[in-house]
Amino acid sequence: MNISSVVVQTLPKYLGEVVQSLKECDACDYHMHDEKGRIIITIEGAGVSEELKKMTVIEAIPHVIAADMQMAYSEDELNEHMEVINDADVVPKMLNDDSIAAENIIYNGDLKKKNLAGFAKTFDATKERN
Repeated sequence: MNISSVVVQTLPKYLGEVVQSLKECDACDYHMHDEKGRIIITIEGAGVSEELKKMTVIEAIPHVIAADMQMAYSEDELNEHMEVINDADVVPKMLNDDSIAAENIIYNGDLKKKNLAGFAKTFDATKERN
């Protein structure tokens, strides 16, 4: 189970409307807000993909300017990925395989300008590849 905190930003004039929408939304749990339009919520999901789907719902609420994950907790996924890392070679096999062209190797280390839904799908499939 993943649990993530999210800061939602809106204009102060829409604060009441956005808070009410978040409270009625099945995608999150509302916790608090301030007069500047910052709202704290949490989302839960079975994995990163489910959390990203919920983020899409939250971002689609009228007058939401931004919704940004701040902290995330995922004990199950962390344990699964740590097992994969601990059981893996230090250098991935594909980097020592001369039959694979360098342009066919996908680098997942930089999240800037990344398709996060695609990244989550690849991330969730990590345990399936090994």
